[in-house]
Amino acid sequence: MRTLTYLVACTLDGYIAAPDREDPTQREGFFLMQGDHGEALLRDWPEIIPTHVRPALGLADTPNKHFDTVLEGRVSYEGGVKAGVNDAYEHLRHLVFSRTLTEVPGEKVELVNTDPVAKVRELKQEEGAKIWLVGGATLAGALRDEIDELVLKLHPVTAGSGVPLLEGEFQPRRFKLADVERFDSGVLHLTYVRP
Repeated sequence: MRTLTYLVACTLDGYIAAPDREDPTQREGFFLMQGDHGEALLRDWPEIIPTHVRPALGLADTPNKHFDTVLEGRVSYEGGVKAGVNDAYEHLRHLVFSRTLTEVPGEKVELVNTDPVAKVRELKQEEGAKIWLVGGATLAGALRDEIDELVLKLHPVTAGSGVPLLEGEFQPRRFKLADVERFDSGVLHLTYVRP
């Protein structure tokens, strides 16, 4: 059975984006874009690098290591479209979840307007590699019981407010720490699995 991994950058106080939900990588001082943690991402998780950026980083022909499918919420997807990128992950099967969108401009992007939990359970039964949940918080909250692995790229910054890691009702879920990778940049990559 395939597994669902929520791999996302977050602040020390648990935020993945600013309150306006704009792309955090475009905000100075939010997430560190330079440092040794970036080299590890390119080496260990090449498939999370957007397709249009991969050639400049020498990853154009790099095979996927973990994932063959990416799940994205409407707000995250629309942020890319607004920046002129209709399908940031052409090298993966790309599903966008929305109850309000009726179409998406990405030719290969699949729009899902049904229950995300039912869809993820269906995807888990298919043959293939792991499934990556890129965000956002609303979709992650809806899928919290389906998340098998949580990989946090924890940045040494606090935000004070913003978009939390998961949105939704108070529902504590326990995870087991499986791996910690420390970087000179101060970033930690923390891998948790459901026990």
